Amino acid sequence: MIWIERKEGGVWAVGRAVNPQHRSTKAPRDADYVFEGYELADALERANEALEDDLTVSEQDGRGEHLRPFTRDELLKPLEAWFFGR
Repeated sequence: MIWIERKEGGVWAVGRAVNPQHRSTKAPRDADYVFEGYELADALERANEALEDDLTVSEQDGRGEHLRPFTRDELLKPLEAWFFGR
């Protein structure tokens, strides 16, 4: 699982967890984060790099999945709706 989240203080974070369904808690671990920073473009780059790495491994395992990359609009629309919809 790969995700992008907006943390307190305006920080974008990219997380990556393997088999999270087998964990005792749903909360991410500190080691799950592969990026934390203030630039959305940097977060998108790191998230899409992680996604590409996972897809490469999946293809080598015989599972040819095709997923769309993370995009700026899909992240900003919910954030803007939350911010301006108050």
